[in-house]
Amino acid sequence: MGLGVNRIFVWDLPQRLFHWLLVLLIVVSWDSVTAGGNAMQIHFLSGYTILTLVLFRVAWGFLGTRHARFDSFMRSPRAAVAYLRSLRSNDAAPHLGHNPAGGWSVILMLAILLLQSATGLFANDDIAAAGPLAKLVSKALSDRITGIHHISVKLLYALIGLHLSAVAYYVFYRKENLVTPMLTGYKDSGEKHAAPDRQRNWLAALVLAACAGGVVILIKAA
Repeated sequence: MGLGVNRIFVWDLPQRLFHWLLVLLIVVSWDSVTAGGNAMQIHFLSGYTILTLVLFRVAWGFLGTRHARFDSFMRSPRAAVAYLRSLRSNDAAPHLGHNPAGGWSVILMLAILLLQSATGLFANDDIAAAGPLAKLVSKALSDRITGIHHISVKLLYALIGLHLSAVAYYVFYRKENLVTPMLTGYKDSGEKHAAPDRQRNWLAALVLAACAGGVVILIKAA
């Protein structure tokens, strides 16, 4: 760490756990649906967990620490486009948390994951596996929702590819490591920043438990 560089705490523990658990669960979901058969039960469990995590992240976007909250990184589409243009001229301003384009990426990712996990509750594979809520709708509607489920997963993969490309761009071209901070929570900055919020892991645990309980109730109610 060079002279004048400050080590700033940015990503709280709940955000980091959400991020890496989501990575793991997406891999599990892909692998289990590819395997088929009895592995579909693992696919369902993974989907329920993803839904729980996404609901938690939405709540944490209002209740979490500074850089977890939506109001800290959500900017207008015009601001996001302006930021992307500034990257081309190599004069983009640094951002301690999510930059304007990254903020929209977070929202899109959460929206697609919510759509994917929600439609999975009503989907079927025309063989033996069906989501827990599929019996609440007609077979025709379940088939249409299954189609949306298949389309949204392609959008999810596209977003993941874009995300990985952006990380690679920042690491290799702009020489900004985005991976290590998501492991440690700390980023190096040449400027002084306000002291980080106090950690509220107890609140995160309560919110996560409430989200998990809601998903369980939803599944069991069917």
